[in-house]
Amino acid sequence: MKKVLIVLVLFMAVLAVNAQATKTTDTKDKGVRTPVMVADLLKPITDNIAKDYVGYTIKEAESVTKNNVVSYHVVVVKDATTMTLVYDKDGVFVKKLPPATEKK
Repeated sequence: MKKVLIVLVLFMAVLAVNAQATKTTDTKDKGVRTPVMVADLLKPITDNIAKDYVGYTIKEAESVTKNNVVSYHVVVVKDATTMTLVYDKDGVFVKKLPPATEKK
């Protein structure tokens, strides 16, 4: 019984570690999406949001690698308004996604 319990604990530990490092692939755009902690976003991204989107808070962010090009998709919210902003690998604003293609 102890062996079964030890194996179960090890299995759960492996699942927990894998869950934190999992990259999801969106089959529609074939990009690899990796969650990014808000604190780990590039300074130009957070500076742009603070300057051009006053009152908005960052809900979530992810890096998207598509065709070996990295971009950042940042979801910002203010009251009932939600927008997804796209930045390039250097943190330069690229575009705002239309609501129909926003994630979540």
